[in-house]
Amino acid sequence: MQGQITAFYLFDVAESVDLGRLAALMKGATVPTRFAPRPAVPAYVQYQRPPLQLEAEALGLGSIDQWQVRFKIFDYGVVSVSLVQPFAGDWSTLIALSCRLTGEATLEQAAERRCRTLLDRIGPALLRPRSQFLSEDYLVVALTAFDGPITGEALLASEADHLAQLLRGEHEPLSVQERDEVVRHRLSYLATDLVIPTWSTAFVYDTAAGVQAALEILEYANSQLLEFRYYDELLDGELARIYKELETSRDYKSWRPRRYTRAARHVHALFIDVNELTDHTDNALKLVGDVYAARLLALVHSRLGVTAWRNSVHDKLKTLDEIYRFAVDQTGIERGELLELVVIAILVFELVLFFMGIMK
Repeated sequence: MQGQITAFYLFDVAESVDLGRLAALMKGATVPTRFAPRPAVPAYVQYQRPPLQLEAEALGLGSIDQWQVRFKIFDYGVVSVSLVQPFAGDWSTLIALSCRLTGEATLEQAAERRCRTLLDRIGPALLRPRSQFLSEDYLVVALTAFDGPITGEALLASEADHLAQLLRGEHEPLSVQERDEVVRHRLSYLATDLVIPTWSTAFVYDTAAGVQAALEILEYANSQLLEFRYYDELLDGELARIYKELETSRDYKSWRPRRYTRAARHVHALFIDVNELTDHTDNALKLVGDVYAARLLALVHSRLGVTAWRNSVHDKLKTLDEIYRFAVDQTGIERGELLELVVIAILVFELVLFFMGIMK
């Protein structure tokens, strides 16, 4: 068997990246990413704003042991560090490698160090850089050749046990039930290819060009997952803050002008920003003309949980919007009550002056 192992380590490093300025800073070292779909696909199936690629060797950062290092920078603030090495061997060697990579943190730490070194060089292109990184990792085992020709279905029929072990990172064989669950979510375009994604690892059997297209989709989906996780965490903090504010006891501050109005403006600004950025993340790659790529992306989304995270973000945005609309309405009611009390006080004062003979 021959192929390659790819380990993706993605970091949310900033709110956004100015790719034009980044290209200028790197002085021609960057290469725009071009999505390579299946043959006979319209040319508009591409990134709207192609992320930029940087080879670590070109930057003088070198490899990590036997892993070749490549950076991909998305304009929505995600840096993907991919580590690639060729593979040649049997199933036992491949499974042992998968188990080792699944359980160790050394490579991720090395990838983060490379990422921070890169950020030191491209700092001016970052908008609101993060001090702490949210991260995602994903392993892709891609095979391009066996001892003889084999179809995807034949490979699945003969090697389902090995594939399940590989994708779960287990040394021991899995149960029949678990094996069937692992390999059930799969996709093929031709008879001679096969993609099986899981939440942490994917298996790809295809030509070299087909492998690169699948890697592109898997990497993009993980960048989406990372962004939705970040905004979900951000909105959790915003919800906790406003709940605490609304639950405080009523005192003189409750009558302070524009108390909730200022907060409402803040959350609506956040609402607009998050909606804009999540929509941009969702629409960064257009797959309208490639049914297979769209199906693969949908399958990867379901296996990674991207759809669930996206829905969670939108639900929390809706909750925030409803809370602050209620708060602004309550402010209007309280102000109305205050004005009524002021009018009554003025009338009472005038009556007192009238009966005292001061006013006629």
